[in-house]
Amino acid sequence: MIRGIHHVGIHCHDIAKMIAFYTDALGFEMVGEFDWANEDKLDYIVDLEDSVAKGAMMRSGTCYIELFQYAQPAPRNTQALTAADKGYTHICIDTDNIEEDFPRLIAAGLQVGDKNWVDMGHVRTLYCRDPEGNLIELQQCMPGNGMELKDAAKTGA
Repeated sequence: MIRGIHHVGIHCHDIAKMIAFYTDALGFEMVGEFDWANEDKLDYIVDLEDSVAKGAMMRSGTCYIELFQYAQPAPRNTQALTAADKGYTHICIDTDNIEEDFPRLIAAGLQVGDKNWVDMGHVRTLYCRDPEGNLIELQQCMPGNGMELKDAAKTGA
């Protein structure tokens, strides 16, 4: 039985910088770090040949993020995706106080340009970028909107 999404994988160019951002700014805790070089089983799993990479698994609440920095092969695309590009385009980070967290996250490297979060009534939110340009939706679900993290833990009972 499918139980839900376990983690989101993010390829990055500077894993140390990204680990610092996701732990220090967003509060993820380090679960473990790893690396590999030309391991047949891992090449098979990730569908690459002669791959060399290092990575980190981090957790916040019920969400895991897995960061990868490949030394080999070189990425085909070095540009960050936009919300309209094909594929997984963003992760959503939930906060209980966007007004309080927003300036702190900007100081830590969150890229927002000259934009500010928007109050939609049921949610306060804005698409932003991490230090490498990956899209992050920062959101605060308003009480009772039916999409709070606590609602995801409910069973159909």
